[in-house]
Amino acid sequence: MRIRHDDTLLFIGDSITDAGRDRADSASLGAGYVHEIARTLRDRAAEGPGPGPRVINRGINGNRVYDLETRWATDVIGHRPTVVTVKIGINDTWRHYDSGLASPVDAFETCLDGLLADTARRLPARLVVITPFLVPVGPDQESWFADLTPRTDAVLRAAANNGAQVVRADQVMGRAVRDRQPAELARDGVHPTPLGHRLIADAWLAVVDPAAGPQG
Repeated sequence: MRIRHDDTLLFIGDSITDAGRDRADSASLGAGYVHEIARTLRDRAAEGPGPGPRVINRGINGNRVYDLETRWATDVIGHRPTVVTVKIGINDTWRHYDSGLASPVDAFETCLDGLLADTARRLPARLVVITPFLVPVGPDQESWFADLTPRTDAVLRAAANNGAQVVRADQVMGRAVRDRQPAELARDGVHPTPLGHRLIADAWLAVVDPAAGPQG
């Protein structure tokens, strides 16, 4: 199914989605994968009859899944999007290790599953979930997989339960790091570089709208 020029694409998540967007400008997309996706779709639209889809970024730095829950009605449902993309999970793991802030995987899964189910009930929207990922830049981050791997499995189950398409950012980044230093993809292991963002954007396009094609 292709993205149409009259679609509204809404992206919600943490700092990886936020990517420095200007909160004072509702049209700001930041400088990350959301911007890259929008650029690709705009370029394609320039060759056709329509203006291209509307793209909304509602990522907020530092968010965990419970933060999404508190703002879901306003930041997702209220915009009546036709495609909703959720990228969440790494902060639920990160805060466990750097702050001792608990986010049990079962509670995380219940919350995410509920958000997707609520959206499916209230909107005729396609659902897309991007898996969390980590490209460790130091030995201390290797231990995070003990929490992140089961959390990623929870994301996959919630997506399957609600008919959401899945963008396996964890696999994309995992393959890319075989040929590159981790810091080339995410300087701190978490926040993507421009290359990392482009890889996520291309992975999203390959799943959601293959006709758009990857961009260099």
